[in-house]
Amino acid sequence: MRLTVVGCSGSYPGPDSCASSYLFEAEGPDGAGGTRTWRILVDLGNGALGQLHQYVDPLTIDAVFLSHLHADHCLDLCGYYVMRKYHPTGAQPRIPVWGPPDTPGRMARAYDLPLDPGMTEEFDFRPHEPVVEVGPFRVESAEVVHPVDAFALRVSADGRSVAYSGDTGPCESLERLAAGADVFLCEASFRDGEDNPPDLHMTGSECGTAAGRAGVGRLVLTHVPPWHDPEDALSEARTTWDGPLELAVAGAVYQL
Repeated sequence: MRLTVVGCSGSYPGPDSCASSYLFEAEGPDGAGGTRTWRILVDLGNGALGQLHQYVDPLTIDAVFLSHLHADHCLDLCGYYVMRKYHPTGAQPRIPVWGPPDTPGRMARAYDLPLDPGMTEEFDFRPHEPVVEVGPFRVESAEVVHPVDAFALRVSADGRSVAYSGDTGPCESLERLAAGADVFLCEASFRDGEDNPPDLHMTGSECGTAAGRAGVGRLVLTHVPPWHDPEDALSEARTTWDGPLELAVAGAVYQL
């Protein structure tokens, strides 16, 4: 399984990265006796669709999973809708999009479309399920704590796994989902010592604590807002986590 960080900026696109989006690729059966490369996207925040072109043809994506419906995690589905509907080669086949229950309505409103059909002729919207299989991928979801419906996601293939926090405050459901993951993509939007609202985001030290409790192989901090120095998140995480640790950067590739 191959993971490419398309975008990792927190809350809005920054000078070095677009907002959240992660590309997963793995080989699997093509349904005709051979194999092919399967591709799924986890989140498609503002600015991510343009950056995705650097890595793959966006029309080769097999499915999209949205952790939640804040703009920095879903808004470029609007551009993807335009691409799939009006592409010069013709309208593209519907692909599944898993997300929170109101995803069809949220995306229709975002593009000022009638709710019926909204984007349902381009996307097969489905609510998150505990386990979903797409080609060689197994995607697990768990509800986490955030002001809107939000889900952490775990993507597995070929015996390897990546857990992704989405946006969340510290919670047991995140640690259960991440247990034993090879890579833990965990958001570090807040800083220690500040008056941080509860059940919203995590600090670097909280990411480290969660990684230790979950027994992950590698902690990768992501979703640091442009107004913070990401090195602060890294330093905080080192106070609670002594395993492999790094910052997510746009374009980084993890071959698992």
